[in-house]
Amino acid sequence: MQKVDVVVIGTGPAGHRAAIQAAKLGKSVVAIEQRRFVGGNLVNAGSIPSKTLRQAVLYLTGFFERNIYGITYTVKENITIADLMFRCEHVIKTETDVLEVQLSRNGVMPLYGSAEFIGPHKVAVNLESGQTEEVEADYVIIATGSRPARSAMVPFNGRTIIDTDGVYMLQELPKRLAIVGAGVIGVEYACIFAALGIDVTLIEQRDEMLDFIDEEIREALSYHMREAGITFRFREEVAEVSDEGHRIVARTRSRKTIMADHLLYAGGRQGNTDTLNLAVAGLEADKRGRLKVNDQFQTDVPHIYACGDVIGFPALAASSMEQGRLAARHAFGEGGSFNSNLFPYGIYTIPETSMVGQTEKELSEAGIPYEIGVSRYREIARGQIIGDPNGLVKLLIHADDRIILGVHLLGTGASELVHIGQTAMALGGTLDFFVDNVFNYPTLAECYKVAALDAYNKLA
Repeated sequence: MQKVDVVVIGTGPAGHRAAIQAAKLGKSVVAIEQRRFVGGNLVNAGSIPSKTLRQAVLYLTGFFERNIYGITYTVKENITIADLMFRCEHVIKTETDVLEVQLSRNGVMPLYGSAEFIGPHKVAVNLESGQTEEVEADYVIIATGSRPARSAMVPFNGRTIIDTDGVYMLQELPKRLAIVGAGVIGVEYACIFAALGIDVTLIEQRDEMLDFIDEEIREALSYHMREAGITFRFREEVAEVSDEGHRIVARTRSRKTIMADHLLYAGGRQGNTDTLNLAVAGLEADKRGRLKVNDQFQTDVPHIYACGDVIGFPALAASSMEQGRLAARHAFGEGGSFNSNLFPYGIYTIPETSMVGQTEKELSEAGIPYEIGVSRYREIARGQIIGDPNGLVKLLIHADDRIILGVHLLGTGASELVHIGQTAMALGGTLDFFVDNVFNYPTLAECYKVAALDAYNKLA
């Protein structure tokens, strides 16, 4: 049995960042990864491959060039799943190499196998060889991530009825695709497959999709998704799914029948805690496999921390990285706090959307007076140059002190542009910052100045 300062279980965004932070504090670190490669679900089946798939689709279909060269423009005819996976495999391999080098350079000791507690301070690692290695640590950081949640009424077969991890095992692209669940992942995949010309039906039991984002942005996104050929079935709950050989049939409780070649189930996530033997460590997960933590990411057992998807909301790669870093710092007496009010959302739909801060609904419910400033890509030279006339930037400004309260974006580069607004908000910036500063021309960043002038004219 080896003795170290900290054991990190999982090498996804939270675990990887926690391990490196602890190592940079001069601590001995063992990082356990169940897969053969580091990176967790993020690199192997989550954000990295899904965003790479999206980029491959946009490039090969010539999606954003169609506004200039016509709707029939394409880079490649008859796009296959192999065309798409080629790019995904390249990016996954490169990213895995980068992450492994970072762990090695910082002296983190990786162990590949499944982990389970054998005591509050002890973890056993069941290696692929069949042997077991035991590790004792002063602190344990659980960063095991999550996997797609499954429903008992869906007969998954790994070919035509799949969960979101199964997308990368498809043998062919369907002509018709039904997606159950209009959360972030379901909506992103709906946009990706629709851009390939696939007939997509999105089934959601709630009244709307993405109810946490700005209503105007959501309405604009819904419009563009419908224009891409996506059919929405809101307020519909799937009661039965059957594989009839030549087609997949989903029947709803309202007695609707939806037929497709493939069905993708995107009904949320399940925390990966069921094999950890948590009870031995004095812990218990909820029914979705999530662990409860305090503001410092400590569980009910103070020397055991948890971060990332395994603690639930917000379950974003970016926030998970910061949680892992802060958990390691707190364990060894270092400072730091998680600013949950200013973390950005990036949703990789087509068009892309992103936000930071408050929405109009939240401000109205709180009784905060605000004004709106909007700029549209079609008014910006850069928007015309890149062939995206549909994007927009929306600023929410306090009507009294002109502080920036929220930034909401739709269009190319939204998840990058949002950080300009995030920085201004973090530094207490006002509307005047954008009005009085010069932006490179032509750039999409210029949208901030145009939106600020729009709001300025309304407040003057």
